[in-house]
Amino acid sequence: MDNKVTKVITGKVRFSYAHVWKPKSINGGDEKYSVSLIISKSDTKTIANIHAAIEAAKKEGLSKFGGKIPANLKLPLRDGDIDRGDDENYENCYFINANSTTAPGIVDRYGKAILDSTEVYSGCYGRASITFYAFNTNGNKGIACGLQNLQKLADGEPLGGRSRAEDDFDVYEDDDDFLS
Repeated sequence: MDNKVTKVITGKVRFSYAHVWKPKSINGGDEKYSVSLIISKSDTKTIANIHAAIEAAKKEGLSKFGGKIPANLKLPLRDGDIDRGDDENYENCYFINANSTTAPGIVDRYGKAILDSTEVYSGCYGRASITFYAFNTNGNKGIACGLQNLQKLADGEPLGGRSRAEDDFDVYEDDDDFLS
């Protein structure tokens, strides 16, 4: 497989359903590290690179498809306005689910490793290194997205309804001595 044509480094995306520190089983399957990448439709460069990588993965995967690309091929890039119309975070965006059995490398904007699991979460912004490959499993044929590495660029409003402790509490100054 020519990794250069099937690998994409995204522009700035938002991480959602981020299971990047500990693998999780989805629908009873094998445990995997995963993240959903929310990509603004205005990021035409990333979208074009993803389309090109998907096309390259289709060509490389012809042997898995019996020499012919199926009409009902499952593709990883999905439209948030259609598939997640009830979620405003996906409005005017595409999204792609990337996963891996191997933990992704995670760095900050300067390329320094992030080791604190609270630093990268669903809702923060970053870039992702992803690869595309063909699959043919139990009659399901398609192109999947492999998660390689992540780079956190900025904090964002946490997704999933949970607030951050830093946002919930002000500095507590109490003149009363509650122990007396």
